[in-house]
Amino acid sequence: MAMVCLTDFEEYAKAHLSKATWDYYAAGADECCTRDDNLLAYKRIRLRPRILRDVSVSDTRTTVQGKEISFPVGIAPTAFHCLAWHEGEVATARATEGLNTCYITSTYSTCSVEEIAAAAPSGYRWFQLYVYRERKLSEQLVHRVEALGYKALVLTVDVPYTGKRRNDIRNQFRLPPHLKVKNFEGVFEETSVPEEYGIPANTLDPSISWKDIYWLQSITRLPIIIKGILTKEDAELAVEHGVQGIIVSNHGGRQLDGGPASVHSGFCTLPGYSDRQAVIISCVIYQGEEGVREVLQILNDEFRLSMALSGCRNVAEISRNLVQFSKL
Repeated sequence: MAMVCLTDFEEYAKAHLSKATWDYYAAGADECCTRDDNLLAYKRIRLRPRILRDVSVSDTRTTVQGKEISFPVGIAPTAFHCLAWHEGEVATARATEGLNTCYITSTYSTCSVEEIAAAAPSGYRWFQLYVYRERKLSEQLVHRVEALGYKALVLTVDVPYTGKRRNDIRNQFRLPPHLKVKNFEGVFEETSVPEEYGIPANTLDPSISWKDIYWLQSITRLPIIIKGILTKEDAELAVEHGVQGIIVSNHGGRQLDGGPASVHSGFCTLPGYSDRQAVIISCVIYQGEEGVREVLQILNDEFRLSMALSGCRNVAEISRNLVQFSKL
């Protein structure tokens, strides 16, 4: 059966992955209200098409942090791609390079930042970063990705503690023995501390605050993008602290259950960024690199068609006047 839309990939993945792996990818926190609202919110969006605009030629290209990409959709940072396909993040990187868009590599990758850079040397890559209690862990990662040519740091700020993902607890989710968080390979010694998603529990630093933006700026020349902002107040603080961009995100509903859907927060640095982690991962299990390419191409084609049917010839012509929210 032909894969026609992203839901087809999602259904394929659910049918072919183990229950524990699927539950990990599809998880939301607690009752999954925010996770589910992320999808429902998009269904409430209605477009106001303009007619007779000569859309015989369309251009989906845009720029992000000064870099031209083929269309305004990027790959969000998602963990453990090797659970779905043996090449993991390497396959994702190659596909993203081929489609000329942005791939935000996760700290919790099952391929190292070096392996990803080597697999797609011309790819446009950012690196997603957490701040750890042992700051040297974060600092060493920053220096590694800067030396490898990653173009920005995406600081995730909504995980002072890991959200309660009930199915992961029920399934006692752990990485299989043959997989590791490759960016930390050899870093953590054998310990009696329980493991949490591939590294010792309580490694993240819950004391992270706005002053850590200045610390991060002091150790790198890379642009700093903050991921996890949902309020106007925090967006303004981010600007005051000199960050170069924000990604509106509720972590796919995997952290605070009861927060707003990302799209309802009303602004977005990277248009098209979506908190549908399960869908992004689903394309990796379907033929690896080719599956990611196919998903990105479907998104590109759907975006181009929607632009044309809305009367837009290029991304610059898309404005808030084209969008309204309906009540379901």
